[in-house]
Amino acid sequence: MGRRSAITIEHVAKAAGVSRQTVSRVINRGPNVKPAVRERVEAAVEELGYVPNLSARRMGGAKSYLIMAVNDRQRTLENWGAGRGNDWVDRMLYGGMTECEKHGYHMVFELIDADPAKAPRQLSNAIAALRPDGVILTPPHSDNDQLLGLLADRQVAVARIGRTEGDGPVDVFMDEDAAGEEAAQHLIDLGHERIAFLAGAPEYGNSARRINGFRTALALAGLPADNATVIYGDFHFDTATSELARLLDMDDRPSAVIADNDEMAFAALHLANKRGFAVPGELSIISFEDTPGVRFSVPPLTAIRQPTAEMIAKACERLIAISGSNGAGEDGAGQGISRFEMPYRLIERATTGPRQA
Repeated sequence: MGRRSAITIEHVAKAAGVSRQTVSRVINRGPNVKPAVRERVEAAVEELGYVPNLSARRMGGAKSYLIMAVNDRQRTLENWGAGRGNDWVDRMLYGGMTECEKHGYHMVFELIDADPAKAPRQLSNAIAALRPDGVILTPPHSDNDQLLGLLADRQVAVARIGRTEGDGPVDVFMDEDAAGEEAAQHLIDLGHERIAFLAGAPEYGNSARRINGFRTALALAGLPADNATVIYGDFHFDTATSELARLLDMDDRPSAVIADNDEMAFAALHLANKRGFAVPGELSIISFEDTPGVRFSVPPLTAIRQPTAEMIAKACERLIAISGSNGAGEDGAGQGISRFEMPYRLIERATTGPRQA
């Protein structure tokens, strides 16, 4: 049986009854194509199974059709190496890849060290190799102004996850202060007065904002500042277990814990079970993230659902729009909206309940 010849753009043009240039405009999401013609070309692409050659598209203009998302190298590799997986990365890829696909783009995923001495060189090398049309910086890289300056010098559009300023870069975020405050208020409404916040790491700006909201809620409730305890679990199960164990050994131990991610919330559940503390009767627990596993924990975790996939999708959408308009965005030269707040939700399940007298 002979090998089937590759489907080319000329085959698509012939099947759709249009020029090669029209097919190219449709594939590249270009302007000035009538809806009926666009539908006919897309139908031909689907029927023939045509896959545009990325190298050829890049040679045809300045765009690379790539969006590069950057994540914390050490934490990501540690989670993968330990077999814990990484639900944050899963949600990133889901939101980014599906959004890029809508626009004929691809998302690439790069790991960059959080160490300020290493991050600029690693990011510079990745940009030189891939020439992305835009870069998404996630925490803690989104808080590194040196990386922002590097991208500006190279005229690469950037989106920051977790930053709120919107003063040049595209900033996509959820209201971390409000989420921290709402989590604490939920516990206060249940009668809890001594509450611990099991934070991730000090260099993560979103952790600091959640802690700020947490402390605000206790202050507004008239509770002493000493009732708000903050410990750092480094986003890891083992570290969180060790740090929280010391806190639960105290005579005036907290009756509730807010964990900065699901893995640390699982550590709190595990430790409560080991110590014989009933959840939520003797220890209430709230998590941030709300990845799929929290629904299957015993008991299922109350959680702040952070819109990770939605934030990455919005970042991709805006970077692609900027790429398509030579930096002006879709809202006019220099006048485009660059600050986008995505909603979070408090999902009440079975790990929070009234404080025991």
